[in-house]
This record gives sequence, structure tokens and C-alpha cells, in this order.
Amino acid sequence: MNREQKRMMQRQGQVDADGAASSRRTSAQDVARRRGPRTSIRQFIKEIRDEMRQVAWPTRPEVINYTSIVFFVLVFMTLLIFGLGVGFSKFVTFLFQK
Repeated sequence: MNREQKRMMQRQGQVDADGAASSRRTSAQDVARRRGPRTSIRQFIKEIRDEMRQVAWPTRPEVINYTSIVFFVLVFMTLLIFGLGVGFSKFVTFLFQK
């Protein structure tokens, strides 16, 4: 165990200052006390709305452009993999026919 892990475990109360394992387990009350008061559902929804307003949403032309690029790459890769599969199967059957 390195110093960083030991310090983290001391902060969490799992290890004493001398490095020995703490005999005291954290109770549910200790955990609740450290977390602080819970927010209400109304406050939670309000904070979500505030965060979502800060998101840089793409414009409609950007979405159409990105969607078309993904679609064409998907079709190209599907055809490429299909073509390679057919080509290799023809090559293997050609090798084993002789």
C-alpha cells in the first residue's frame, strides 16, 4: 500500500493515523452526516434544467449532416465487409477444389 492509498483510507476512516486497520466501522449515521442534507425533487429538476441549458446543442443542419455521414459510412462498411466475406469464401473454395 502506498502513501496515497493510506491517506485516502485515513480520510475515509478505514485506517488509523499509524496505519493500523481501524476497528470502528462507518455507520449509516456517519455516512448520512458526511453527505449533508438531501435536496428536494423540485430543486433537483431545477438544477437539471439549468445544466441542460448550458449544453451546446447541434443545429438541425448539423444533425442532418452527421446523420448522413454515419449512414453512408455504415452502408460502405457493410458492403466492404460483405464483399470481403464473399471474396474470401470464393478464394477458399477455389483452393480446396483442386
